[in-house]
Amino acid sequence: MTKNDMDIFQIIIVVFGLCLFEIISSVDNAIINAHVLKTLPDKFRKFFLTWGLFFAVFVVRGVLPFLIVWLANPAFSFLQVIGFVFHPTPEIQAYVERSQGLLLLAGGVYLFMVFLGWLFMEEKKYAFLVEEFVHKQSIWFYAVASLFFAFVVWFSIKVNPILALSATIGSTAFFITDGFKKNAELKEREILSGKMSAISKILYLEILDATFSIDGVIGAFAFTILIPLIFLGNGLGAYIVREITVKGTNIISKFAYLKNGAMYSVGVLGIMMVFEAFGHGFPFWVAPLNTILLLVIFMGLSLRELRDAEKKKSKD
Repeated sequence: MTKNDMDIFQIIIVVFGLCLFEIISSVDNAIINAHVLKTLPDKFRKFFLTWGLFFAVFVVRGVLPFLIVWLANPAFSFLQVIGFVFHPTPEIQAYVERSQGLLLLAGGVYLFMVFLGWLFMEEKKYAFLVEEFVHKQSIWFYAVASLFFAFVVWFSIKVNPILALSATIGSTAFFITDGFKKNAELKEREILSGKMSAISKILYLEILDATFSIDGVIGAFAFTILIPLIFLGNGLGAYIVREITVKGTNIISKFAYLKNGAMYSVGVLGIMMVFEAFGHGFPFWVAPLNTILLLVIFMGLSLRELRDAEKKKSKD
């Protein structure tokens, strides 16, 4: 769907969905940022929250969507891709639409493997009994992820062999970023112990923010391929995440199942992108509705737990 095909209502829905997805998919990032910022002097904290915001919104979330579209369309230069976004020509638009499947499949494989990694491997607050059961079978993550990847590649080869390369790129991106995220947990302990300088902490937070932003930017293509809308929605979400960071983690930590909702949203969007890559399209409102519904469900579960905890506390 091109920008000319969208009315103002559709644009608002897509941008709102992008903003919401960016916020809930950045929960971990906000928590780590808040913890590390507490160890920094005021001047470094202000530097990160001002220039860091500029880097997060305009550099990472501004450049990364262009880079992804450019990699999916190697026939064009990076400047041509930028020109296409602001002054689309019918020829370039037709080429980009033909290569859309490559972008969507790489993104879909990446996102679904992020979901599988969370479901099998990460410590979490269990919203459902099945989550606890799956987590206890964590050793099966590698088997399930490998079977999923093998099936996608097998089906891709039957449709278009280039799609198989796209799926491989998505899988590679997952393992690279997953390694960075796991290392972040170890580095956070080192930082909180006071073994790093303030400048090193700032650089670490910027690199970490760029790593975590990949989930949000890739997931954005399930909502739309229009980069201006991705930039607007993700940028607004990143700004709100920074505001949450300033106020600390208390707001987020109250909602025990918010991360669960974010990960289920990532999983559904990943599957949607895989299906879209093979030509099974979805209406524009499906991705935003998925994000909103899952957020409402898991916010409801979180609020119910808060009420139960308050009742138990009052009885004691």
